[in-house]
Amino acid sequence: MRNNYIANIVTGLCMILTLVACTGNGDQKAEHAHTHLYTCPMHPQISQDHPGKCPICGMDLVLKETNKEMVADSSITLLTRPVNEQVIASVPIIKAEPGPQQFTFEVNGVVTYDTRNKVTLSGRVSGRIEKLMIKYNFQPVRKGQLIMEVYSPDLAAAQREILYIAATSPDMLSRSKERLLLLGMQPVQINQVLSSGKILYHIPVYSTADGYILEQSSVTSSAGNLPTATVSATNTIMSSMQLENNTGLGVASNPAIQTTSPLLLRQGAYINAGQPLFTIYQSKSLVAEFAFTPAMAASIKTGQKLLFFPAGDKEGSQSGSIGLIEPVQRNGENFTLARVYFRNTRLRPGQLITANIPVSFTKGWWLPQKAVRSLGNTSVVFKKKDVVFIPVTVATGVVTNGMVQVLTDIGDWELASNAAYLVDSESFIKTSE
Repeated sequence: MRNNYIANIVTGLCMILTLVACTGNGDQKAEHAHTHLYTCPMHPQISQDHPGKCPICGMDLVLKETNKEMVADSSITLLTRPVNEQVIASVPIIKAEPGPQQFTFEVNGVVTYDTRNKVTLSGRVSGRIEKLMIKYNFQPVRKGQLIMEVYSPDLAAAQREILYIAATSPDMLSRSKERLLLLGMQPVQINQVLSSGKILYHIPVYSTADGYILEQSSVTSSAGNLPTATVSATNTIMSSMQLENNTGLGVASNPAIQTTSPLLLRQGAYINAGQPLFTIYQSKSLVAEFAFTPAMAASIKTGQKLLFFPAGDKEGSQSGSIGLIEPVQRNGENFTLARVYFRNTRLRPGQLITANIPVSFTKGWWLPQKAVRSLGNTSVVFKKKDVVFIPVTVATGVVTNGMVQVLTDIGDWELASNAAYLVDSESFIKTSE
């Protein structure tokens, strides 16, 4: 009886050991089957649970692990985002300065003619130009200076008529003189014809004002009814604005201001009665034109005082007030022209000048220019969030004296002091806000 009992115990233990061994072997086989897969290095779609050859290229299959997954530490998840969405860096932190702020702007401009003071010379009669004393546009002339001599058959016929009336009907002589005056002859010339009895075939034409003469065909341009010097001066202002936006400077490099050009009108050319020939811009009063960007234009007004001087000569400064503000769209650029009217001084038309104008701003926040990165039509700053910097789009206003006006509410933001330092030249910045 006791032996049977011992035998049953031994048999039970053997069965337990056998089951444990089988279970262990099964787990190992299952683990082996689960963890050991073979694949082709060139064709990863080939996968099997035993070594062999790739059926596509014939290479030996290699072992790969499938049950070991890479688990990212949640503490570094934020640091693994792309560099065009955030930047990990150690740079000084700054905060924006609130307004109001007052700055003195330097703006470029030119001296040009006051178009309110101009005289137009037109042909009184039809005829041919026999002599032309004007050689180029913007040639200075004096009142009473000979400009050209004209031969006119109509004027010659009117002179024959007055000689005949003087001999036959003296009572009608006054009306004949009036007719010659209306045709452009001077009283001295009429008396010369009557005293000599000879016809003047070459009738001189004189300047009626002091100033600078311009051929009428050159007055009208693609920019409007402006003198050539004014158009060129405005282009110089635009070039200066672009240079100031790109480099922060306020002086244009080698401004090409066209002040003279050859005449299209020549000796021997025929003119018609009433045809405008020349325009004389008087130099007794001039205009200083300054160009403002749209952001700056909102801060100026008519009657505002400013101080301007020739470029590179601050000792020759003089004060003036803005007399006209005109929005202008030219060559794809939008800007505002401010005109300052002043009497004739040492300044000359076409001369490049610089003005200082104080402007106060009551809105926005101010950052150093290097803390704001321009991306063409948008601007970004790098806002600190935890341990990284995230680029954020902001609305900007005026740029002056190394400071940028930010219209977005950034009062409590911590920002990188140097945005350019955080820009990767190989990536395009993607803003998150």
